[in-house]
Order: sequence, then structure tokens, then C-alpha cells
Amino acid sequence: MLPGPTTPSPQLSPLRRLLALVLCGLLSLGLSACGGVGQPPQKVLLSALTLQIDLTQRSIADALELSSDAGAPQVSRVRVESQQALPIAAGKGLHLTGRFDWRLPGDPIRVDSAFDLYLQRGERGQSWRLARPSGSSDGTTQDWIIDPLPIA
Repeated sequence: MLPGPTTPSPQLSPLRRLLALVLCGLLSLGLSACGGVGQPPQKVLLSALTLQIDLTQRSIADALELSSDAGAPQVSRVRVESQQALPIAAGKGLHLTGRFDWRLPGDPIRVDSAFDLYLQRGERGQSWRLARPSGSSDGTTQDWIIDPLPIA
């Protein structure tokens, strides 16, 4: 009769244990880097994109002398593709690009769109504001229009 297969010992050698701990540490470090350091929460991104769409709609409606009572757009599925820290006015800010889905109230069609978003961090780092570039008054520095995000 042939001998049966041997089963490995349930105890790991000290070297294997150390290797397993190091690999777990590297894996967790790599996964935490995917979140983006200082990236605002999803709720903030949804609110900022909703405000940006609303401000754009109002601007277009004012230019065309139309009523802007369409209601707030519904924003979902925000996917950040890049993030870059930069100064905005006198504070810290982020430039985010990516894609999101949105639709107008009562419209069954959901649109997948790209976004280019600037957010300014609050003084204590606990809040965010929508920042929009508005040219340069002196030709050397960027001027910004800063809008507070609606409180949910």
C-alpha cells in the first residue's frame, strides 16, 4: 500500500510568520493609498457636483432670460480619477477630475459625464467649499469664486 499524502503542520515557522506579517502590512498600506490622502468624503463630492450643475444651469438661464426652476439635479456614482493639492485663494485646496452620473428631476435619462472640480478646504480641515476659477485681476495670480456647500 502507498503512503497517504502528508498534511502540512498547522503551525507556521517563525520565518513564515514574519513574512506573512510583512506581506499583510504591505498589502494594507497599498490599499490605504487608493483612498487618496485628504480626499473629501463622497457626500461632499455629490454636494459639490450638484451645486456646480445648479450654478451652471442658473447662469445659462440668466443669459437666455429663461426661468431656472428646473430643480436640483440628481448626482450619483462619482469616480475620482485624479487628485492634486493646490492653494486656492488663502487656503488649501484640491483639484479633482473624474466621472459621475447625473440626471435632471423628472428626466428618466441618466448621463455619464466628466468633471473638473476645485474644492477649498475649511480653515480647520472639517469643511469644504466649491471653488471656481474666475480669471486673474492682476495677470499673475488666479482669482476664485468660493461658494459654500449646502448643509445636508
